[in-house]
Amino acid sequence: MDYTMFLTRGAGFMSGNNYSGLQTADHGVDVIRLADEDNGVEVLIAPSLGNRAYAMNVHGSNILHMPAASIAELRELSGIPFLAPWANRIPGGGFRANGKWYAFNETLGVLRMHPEHVAIHGMITASDRWQVVAVGADAESAWVTSRFEFWRYPDLMANWPFAHEYEMTYRLAKGQLETFVKVRNLSSDTMPVVIGFHPYFTIPGVPRDTCAAHIPARTSVVVDEKLCATGEMRANTLPDPTPLATNTLDDGFTDLIRETDGLATFWLEGGGRRVEVVFGPKWQVGIVYAPRGHEYICFEPMAAITNGVNLAAEGKYGALQTVEPGGEWSESFRVRTTGFSR
Repeated sequence: MDYTMFLTRGAGFMSGNNYSGLQTADHGVDVIRLADEDNGVEVLIAPSLGNRAYAMNVHGSNILHMPAASIAELRELSGIPFLAPWANRIPGGGFRANGKWYAFNETLGVLRMHPEHVAIHGMITASDRWQVVAVGADAESAWVTSRFEFWRYPDLMANWPFAHEYEMTYRLAKGQLETFVKVRNLSSDTMPVVIGFHPYFTIPGVPRDTCAAHIPARTSVVVDEKLCATGEMRANTLPDPTPLATNTLDDGFTDLIRETDGLATFWLEGGGRRVEVVFGPKWQVGIVYAPRGHEYICFEPMAAITNGVNLAAEGKYGALQTVEPGGEWSESFRVRTTGFSR
């Protein structure tokens, strides 16, 4: 599908000259369109599908993997899914926090379970419970802010019993998309922060096997046969850059190599084009997923290693982040490109 169809203005249009924010629809699905006309970039977000950005068109080329013919037909992970209240995998039927064991209730229909009793990707990747609270544009950027009030839903609270909420802002400025998330802990207990994102990237028209990836990490996370972290680490021995023709990846990395401002930049490069994903300092882990037979690669910002909440309780993981009662945790990552032209 040609997602540049949304260049026309519609209801809810807000303009800051070069930047604009628009509430519109795609195949009957309410969407938000953010546009940066000078840099030829537009971003499309579906609040009712997990508040997911599903297209980032750079001069008409969508750099986010979109496997369906339309957003109305999309059933699988793609674009920029948000993984919460945990990212990726928790084995064993539950988790331990604050000295207590919390068992998952699989009968409520909100858990996605892999074989061998592994809960994966949290519970809200495709949720329609997000509320748009602001869409705007000014001379500097275009943005949309949405909120998810987790504490309102008993089926979710039964599997992660911390009253909390998320606020997510997508902001488009200078051709770059920043995805910012804030976690507010409304409960009386300290809450583990083990969220993440699972963005899918591609360079349109360039076969992935002709591309290379830069993975700025010193350390690789050791996993078991269920792809769950064990708490062990080893040196990252991948070549830099890593040719994707000869490497199939489903690996976690930590001890990220950061610039002086604390940012760590992953990239995919091919055909003279580059897609960069810039992690903020609190994204301590990056998972890189480039499975055989697919044209995408995922650079996944994570607050903790897979199953970090349980490994921390077992004394095997010392980097678990938490948010105190009444407190907030926030972080962002940015997506930018080079080499794309009109």
